[in-house]
Amino acid sequence: MSGKKKLVVVGNGMAGARTVEEILRRGGAQLFDITIFGDEPYGNYNRIMLSNVLSGVMMPADIFLNPLSWYEENNIHLHSSVRVTEIDRDAKTVTGDSGIVVPYDVLLIATGSRPFMPPVEGLNGPGSEIKRGVFTFRTIDDCHKIAGCANKCGKALVIGGGLLGLEAARGLLKFGVEVHVAHIGAHLMNNQLDAASGAMLKKTLIPMGIQTHLSKRTVKFLGGESLTGVMFDDGTTLECDMAVISAGITPNVEIARECGLTVNRAIVVDDQMRSIDDGNIFAVGECAEHRGKVYGLVAPLWEQGLVLAEHLTGQKPSAAYHGSKVATKLKAAGVALATMGVTEPEFDTDEVALYSESRRGIYQKLILRDDVLIGGILLGDTDKAASLIQAFDRGTPLPENRRIALFDSVEAPPEKPESKLLVMPDDAKVCNCMSLTKGQIRKCVEAGNTTLPMVQAACKAGMGCGSCKPLVQDVITWVTGEAVAPEPSASIVDSTPKALAGIPLGNPEVADALKILIREVVNWACKD
Repeated sequence: MSGKKKLVVVGNGMAGARTVEEILRRGGAQLFDITIFGDEPYGNYNRIMLSNVLSGVMMPADIFLNPLSWYEENNIHLHSSVRVTEIDRDAKTVTGDSGIVVPYDVLLIATGSRPFMPPVEGLNGPGSEIKRGVFTFRTIDDCHKIAGCANKCGKALVIGGGLLGLEAARGLLKFGVEVHVAHIGAHLMNNQLDAASGAMLKKTLIPMGIQTHLSKRTVKFLGGESLTGVMFDDGTTLECDMAVISAGITPNVEIARECGLTVNRAIVVDDQMRSIDDGNIFAVGECAEHRGKVYGLVAPLWEQGLVLAEHLTGQKPSAAYHGSKVATKLKAAGVALATMGVTEPEFDTDEVALYSESRRGIYQKLILRDDVLIGGILLGDTDKAASLIQAFDRGTPLPENRRIALFDSVEAPPEKPESKLLVMPDDAKVCNCMSLTKGQIRKCVEAGNTTLPMVQAACKAGMGCGSCKPLVQDVITWVTGEAVAPEPSASIVDSTPKALAGIPLGNPEVADALKILIREVVNWACKD
């Protein structure tokens, strides 16, 4: 007998695995025997980067955060491709569909979510399976299925104009298909953007080859066994050979509900991420509901996992999660974007500072209340995102001259990375996706990780959406005092001439050859 408590984690996604990482960092290996169940036959991977896998810019191996070897190295019992079918709270056991029964002292439910399937007539074929040509976009396997179909199709429709939908559309462009996006909202990404920035994003997508249909609810899939088109709620139709559904998420809470836990939209938890019904069961991620909110962005999930790790390991038993101020910096279909808080003023006394360049696709909007930033949108130019997100997180008043918050003085010389980093506090967020500060990345570099790949491997900075890589590189350069050639970015690869659109990039050999060629050109161009 080891004398350790048995920690069982149901779910091997980004939230569950990250929580285990935090537990291990706090000496959890000496406290717990850890078992993880996961539906997929893989280690933990970065779902944010699935569009790059779909397009062939990255291989599946490139997006793994914790490969299978990590579980072995940390003595974690991983049951991959095993779905938990029962939680017995009286016996304190979980049962997998393989028949395995595992006892627990502490149970963490991190089952995440699945794609929301809108009620569309004709979704299923003659049997109960989804009609041939209709896909969801959530896993590595989904990417393989979509790519296999896109290689043989002429026109594809993405249902959903949110972030994931636009990322799916960007990925499909690489197969040379005609890409359409149908969105139920009046403008794209309506949860993160206002009408003006949504319209600007739509305009930016046109030269890329993405056609957008707004205020369109898909009500019917046309065709028999295979998809031939869709019908919208206004009676219009669109012919297409394939459709990718990316219309939101549904928390996976069935297993929690069946064992008697309180579930609203998701599993109801307290400030320690503990189920309100059972002191031995906790939940984090998209399957958890805290103070009435369910978070779908990565940063809040990390914050939840950190609190739970400090509580379970006794490092800080009183650690409490009080909710997250939602702010993120990312790329939507390759377009730089940062958002935080509200998208519109809520009171007459709220102040709006706005700058827009429609030709260049730049839109910057700040919403303030009593000089404090309560919302912001930066589209096309996110250079000021780090400082603005920091002010948003802390509630720091902005300068009375609002343009200082958005622009450097035109008389001032260009700011050098080292100057910017000298005044940036150690607790300023650099990588929002992985919730890493300048100080944490600095310590990682000082520990001997002196290149971007080394830092990514050591602390995962820049392994989310990738938009922070230039700033992470600036920290590395600042700490080491050595200039490093920039890493070829996905955006450079994305700008491959449209003449390549007809090449069957879904063919692995062709895709790999093109990737090598493109990266060689980029490396050559970046040498100076």
